[in-house]
Amino acid sequence: MTSLPPKRPGQKQLGLVIDLDICVGCHACAVNCKEWNNGGGAGPLSDLDPYGARPDGVWFNRIHAFETGEGEDGRTVYFPKSCLHCEDAACVTVCPTGASFKRAEDGIVLVDEALCIGCKLCSWACPYGARELDEKEGVMRKCTLCVDRIYNETLDPADRVPACVSTCPVSARHFGDLGDPQSDVAKLVAERGGVALLPELGYRPVNRYLPPRRRPVAAAASAAAETAAESAGSKLLRWVDQLLSR
Repeated sequence: MTSLPPKRPGQKQLGLVIDLDICVGCHACAVNCKEWNNGGGAGPLSDLDPYGARPDGVWFNRIHAFETGEGEDGRTVYFPKSCLHCEDAACVTVCPTGASFKRAEDGIVLVDEALCIGCKLCSWACPYGARELDEKEGVMRKCTLCVDRIYNETLDPADRVPACVSTCPVSARHFGDLGDPQSDVAKLVAERGGVALLPELGYRPVNRYLPPRRRPVAAAASAAAETAAESAGSKLLRWVDQLLSR
């Protein structure tokens, strides 16, 4: 599906657009996310035994790697994944205390840690694996789109973007209002055929992925084979869908 999330009249739908064609899997977005959320207004992320034999901790953003294609048409595609701030978020529906909620003014899904009891129902309900238990604090944690940063008027306007977006060395991550078809991110999704992840589940994720562009096939490949071949991006997204739906 290449359509944008349905627009709520007069309201924003802030989210991320991630370009799978140019992401290099450097993990800078994940690291800077953790650095900001260790010192920003969202509160510290716990790291358990960080320098020991079995380090553990919470990550809001994780990067997966997939091999797709064969021979000269093969490539490694990196797939970052965090909370997609769904319109009909399953995590909000199942939360027994109302700790998980979706903000009306900008569509960001957040957790009120004062109400969270760490029952993990939200993590079981989320089909994207976007929630993690902070074992030290006993609450569920997730991507907040750096809500304490994007509205911080003490920062330069250029810095009022999520930490992951600000640090990407190849500009593979974009942030903006996907509810506005005239926004830069919405136009980018339309131009590149951006897709939602697992749209058939009906949760209407806001974030979009730009599929990898197909690389030129080997000169010896026949025209018929080229026509029949599916794009690497389509293969990858179907593969990821299958993995996440297990």
